[in-house]
Amino acid sequence: MKLLYVTDIHGIEWKHNKIFEMASSLKVDAVINGGDMLIFRGNLLHQDRFITGFLDEYFSRFESMGIYYLGLLGNDDLGIFDDLFQKTCEKYSYVVNIAQTKFQIEESKYEFIGMNWVSDLPFGLKDRARKDTKDFELPKQIGRQYLSTPNGFKKIEDWASYVDTLPTIEDELRNLVNPSDMDNSIYIFHNPPANIDLDVTHDDRKVGSKAEYIFFKENQPRLSLHGHIHESPDISGKWHSQIGKTICIQPGQSHQHENFLNCVVVDLDTMNIERKLSKRTNN
Repeated sequence: MKLLYVTDIHGIEWKHNKIFEMASSLKVDAVINGGDMLIFRGNLLHQDRFITGFLDEYFSRFESMGIYYLGLLGNDDLGIFDDLFQKTCEKYSYVVNIAQTKFQIEESKYEFIGMNWVSDLPFGLKDRARKDTKDFELPKQIGRQYLSTPNGFKKIEDWASYVDTLPTIEDELRNLVNPSDMDNSIYIFHNPPANIDLDVTHDDRKVGSKAEYIFFKENQPRLSLHGHIHESPDISGKWHSQIGKTICIQPGQSHQHENFLNCVVVDLDTMNIERKLSKRTNN
């Protein structure tokens, strides 16, 4: 089975279109999108228009080609549109919202399990932010903290107290659905794990999830797919690593975000992996 994995393309239409083109030409069985797929420029409260407009038609292309599309929303995709995204996915038999659930492609031994919570970050939108563990130290915050609501953004008066009322990443992992066969499971977590250099920021901080690292070390799935820290492969020089026998992939996205696309092709049977770079050719 052949996969095409991409993440963090933030509603840039030529990148979405390029992924469909590559999926068709490479004859992959499934495209996996690791999150942050909606528009990030302009008014984020208009992300619903991107779902009902571009994504709805886009998903129909995969349906017509018989290519599975498994995706989840990331930390920059507003939580108020989760239901709309789910309903849009449900229109198509080949499109799956993989967040906090599992899916097995027909006539395949492989199970896919997704999770889109992220360990807390300095930025204001907190829809998917969690403490990694109970003793996790919150990063220094930039600006105000807020949640998306149907009536706009709501300020969180005391984020440190509020986040303590939420499950940690460690808790979320404990409650996540289990695969029937861990050896043939593929995990899609927007957040990267700690300790394997897939989580390095532009200022050399390592912000990956220790809870995820322990989870993979203890469970040893076949493959894990990540994103979130766009620049990490450029900073660390690593776009894949291992935790025991688990291969972990983080393709990143270029600092010249609008003009280049990074993605990875994976053959699940041979575990051959190849990172691909595409340059924008249209204006």
